[in-house]
Amino acid sequence: AQAVEKLKHFVSRTAFDIEGFGSKQVEAFYTDGWIKDAADIFELKNNFGPGGIRQLKNREGWGAKSAEKLFASIDERRQIALNRLIFGLGIRHVGEATASLLARHYGKWSAFRTAMVAGFEEGSPGRLDLLSIDGVGAVMVEAIVDFFHEPAAQRLLDRLETQLQVQDAAAPASSTSPISGKTVVFTGTLERTTRAEAKAQAEARGAKVSGSVSTKIDYLIAGRGAGSKATRAAALGIEVLDEVAWLELIG
Repeated sequence: AQAVEKLKHFVSRTAFDIEGFGSKQVEAFYTDGWIKDAADIFELKNNFGPGGIRQLKNREGWGAKSAEKLFASIDERRQIALNRLIFGLGIRHVGEATASLLARHYGKWSAFRTAMVAGFEEGSPGRLDLLSIDGVGAVMVEAIVDFFHEPAAQRLLDRLETQLQVQDAAAPASSTSPISGKTVVFTGTLERTTRAEAKAQAEARGAKVSGSVSTKIDYLIAGRGAGSKATRAAALGIEVLDEVAWLELIG
């Protein structure tokens, strides 16, 4: 039952969104032994052999056109956005928003996978970097690195990599912004905008938003009631801006 639910999640509209491959088809194909995991979906046509369409069209509810359409839909999804792949893997606690966060932070699938494997060790640079992402907490980090450490998951990812072309996360449009390539931290209560809006504004201008203060931070934006983060930033020599100064900086 868990395997089937993972497959349903993988092909769902917000993940790979394979047209014509819904819950009903997943259950039928799994029951018939045609697919057992996500990589099987992209190996399906080859496993059927040259007569794959003929074999599928003879099933109840299928015809030649619907079989051809399914295989075409699968082929269309061999190119997939990084955030959709991350979300489609069905990692515990990783929803659409978090998948997009991770995609923007790491940029490339190879960089993301390497970092997740390296982050398995407690206190490692890879884990600390993952924890620094604003919106990614300790429980989520454990779930992510545990997933990438599982031998079964590693085998699945190896097979998927042979079948997919993962598109890099889109580069921010405002590369000329003064905060492009910078890392910022928000703390305290913002009064002119919400934290989510401020974060989106920063990322749209090419900045990374972190949840923790370290020497890698370029700016700390201190809202009302800013506390220990502002104190630590000042001690580290990080430039601390109030909300007005921040809005002037980003234009």
